[in-house]
Amino acid sequence: MTGERTSLDRISHFVHDHFLWLLLATYAVAAAVPGLGLAIRDVSAGRVGLAGESMNLSLPALMLGFLLLNAGLGVKASELRDLARRPSLLGLGLAANLLIPIAFIFVVSRAMRGWHSADEVQLILVGLGLVASMPIAGSSTAWSQNADGDLALSLGLVVGSTLLSPFATPMALHAVGFMAKGDYAEDLHELASHGSGVFLMACVVAPSLLGIAIRLLVGEPRLAAARPYLKLANSANLLVLSYSNASAALPQAIRNPDWDFLGAIMAITSALCVLAFASGWAIARRVGASPATRASLMYGLGMNNNGTGLVLASMALADHPRVMLPIIVYNLVQQVVAGIVGHIEGRRIGRSEGHSGLRGHAIRSGEARGPLSVTGGSARHSSQERPLRHETGRRADGLDRP
Repeated sequence: MTGERTSLDRISHFVHDHFLWLLLATYAVAAAVPGLGLAIRDVSAGRVGLAGESMNLSLPALMLGFLLLNAGLGVKASELRDLARRPSLLGLGLAANLLIPIAFIFVVSRAMRGWHSADEVQLILVGLGLVASMPIAGSSTAWSQNADGDLALSLGLVVGSTLLSPFATPMALHAVGFMAKGDYAEDLHELASHGSGVFLMACVVAPSLLGIAIRLLVGEPRLAAARPYLKLANSANLLVLSYSNASAALPQAIRNPDWDFLGAIMAITSALCVLAFASGWAIARRVGASPATRASLMYGLGMNNNGTGLVLASMALADHPRVMLPIIVYNLVQQVVAGIVGHIEGRRIGRSEGHSGLRGHAIRSGEARGPLSVTGGSARHSSQERPLRHETGRRADGLDRP
């Protein structure tokens, strides 16, 4: 049994330390060999209905639910109680996470009026709208904890945006729908009015709450025994889900590359990501928040649950597969920006503690571990344990990436 656990730990550490490269490799396979990914999208377990709406319970939707279930398993309810004493800061963060990206998309819609292809503009707007409308990625808590951030605030942002997503996501989609034109506007309004609510309740909110309930009922000691297996299953599930989602969009983009379109996507999504991180910094500065709160706001506002957006796009916008390109690119860009911010925050912590060399090495090597992450986030650890500040050893906790 010890040998089995050691092997699991070794594999888990490899996945954690090389997750961005594994994700890139997954996208490369999707571009070259998309057949299996497309077949996965066609597997269905039937339909589920709620409040007069129904959705196809596809295999990607079930895989997404498993990711969010794992995310719920990593939420420690006691760490959220501190937020009761400062709800205004949590509310400010949640409002900024919704409104700032929508304002950015409005600027983009105006700035691209002279773009040579109106269809490309609409694809970018819809893709950005899906990014903006998604909950905060669970992996933001991991990055925040690595930077000695405010863990209670980070968890509050993730849980709050997830629970509010059945209401906030339709609002964001309607807002972007008023900026879009033609079929794209109709699709966004239709998705906001009929489809996104039941999808988010069934595949995001319900699995997250179920995970939290299971943790409370089972208890941490029993959960700890299963965590190495859950972690590997979660990583494999996420990579397969990423492969399936990308299989619909990447082959065409690689076979017939439109370089100005791809360049515009890269520039615009990068600008949105940097703006989101910078907004967290600006809000923290404005309210005179501590460095720990600043880190949590930066990661919370900068990292979105893009896996949810990709599944929703693949199900509801299958006739426009290229709308997934901005989501895929944002998913990669947010990892890079998060790493840069983590390096900067790590240097700040190192200077404040007089151990910059040790801490900087831990962050650069990916060995300073933190909490929970699921779709669209970077590979990090579960929030059950808070790592020692100078720890360079590795942990084997639960993980989630959005």
